[in-house]
Amino acid sequence: MSYVGPDFDPPQPRRSRRGPLTVALAALVPGALAGWLVWQAVGDDSEGGSDRAVPGSSSSAPGPASPSARPSASTTDDGKPGKSSAPAPSSSRPAASGSLKGKVVVIDPGHNPGNFRHASEINRQVNIGTNSKECDTTGTSTNAGYTEARFTLDVAHRMRKILEEQGATVKFTQDGDRSWGPCVDERARIGNAAHADAVVSLHADGSAAGNRGFHVILPGSVHANAADTRPIVDSSRDLGERVAGLFVRETGSAPSNYIGDGTGLVVRKDLGGLNLSTVPKVFIECGNMRDTKDAALLTSSAWRQKAARGISEGIVSFLHG
Repeated sequence: MSYVGPDFDPPQPRRSRRGPLTVALAALVPGALAGWLVWQAVGDDSEGGSDRAVPGSSSSAPGPASPSARPSASTTDDGKPGKSSAPAPSSSRPAASGSLKGKVVVIDPGHNPGNFRHASEINRQVNIGTNSKECDTTGTSTNAGYTEARFTLDVAHRMRKILEEQGATVKFTQDGDRSWGPCVDERARIGNAAHADAVVSLHADGSAAGNRGFHVILPGSVHANAADTRPIVDSSRDLGERVAGLFVRETGSAPSNYIGDGTGLVVRKDLGGLNLSTVPKVFIECGNMRDTKDAALLTSSAWRQKAARGISEGIVSFLHG
C-alpha cells in the first residue's frame, strides 16, 4: 500500500540491513534462511521459490509448539459503516470437510479498484480508536500502471481456493463487487462479526525505487477509546511470524531492506484495520510496486500464486497450532 492517506503514515525509515533473518524467523521456518540466501544470490530471478502444495496437517506446518491462545471475537460494532450502495461482503460456502473444517478466515484485499472514482467518500474521516483518518485510499501501482487493488484481489482469489480446499470458510471484506471501500473501520468490523479465526489484509507498498522485499505488519498494544488490541497482540504475532516464514519459503523473497531491520516484521499502532480488530489479524506488504525488480515479481502470475500459497500456508500453520 502507498504510505499516503489512511493507515499509511510513513514510518521512520531505517538504515538498510541485509543481515540474516532474525532468530525468531529462523526458528520458525528452518528452511527460510536458505531460501533467503538463494534470493540474494539470484535476486534478478523474477519467479523465485519453489512449487509446493498446502500442507494438510500440522505435522508439515512449521511454527512454535505452543502458539498463543486465540481470543473470542466480539460482535459489537463500534460504529456504522460508511454509506454505500455496496452489497454484503463476499463469502464462500462453509466447506464440508478438510483439516480446517469449522475455521473461518477473512481475507481483506487492500483498497478497491473503484476508489479513485469516489474521492469524497474515501477521503471522509473515520474513527480508528486512537484518532481519525480517511476512510480509505486508492492504493499505489507499478510504474506501468498495474494497481495495488488489482494485485490484492488476484492474490485473494488464489488464497480462497487454497484455503477452501483445506476446508476453511473464507470471507472477503470486498471482492470488487462494490463501487468503493469499505472504509478501514468497516474492514475491521467484518472480521470481528465473522468471528474469524484469522484475518490477513493484503497490500503492496509504494516506497522508493531500490527498496525491496516484503514485510508483515503486526498490531501494537493499543487501548484507547474504541480500540483495544491487548487481547490479540500475542496471537497476531504468532500469525504474522508464521505468514512471514512461509512467505519466504514459498516465494524466495527476502524481508524488506528498508523497514523492519531485516526481520520482515513491523509493529504499528496507527492502523485502523488493526486497532479495531478483536480477532487475530496482520497486514502483509508483499513487495514494493515502485521498484522495478519487485514489480516484475508482483506482476507475475506464477509469483502471485507462490505468494498466495505462502500466505495461505502461514494461516494453515497458525490454525493448526
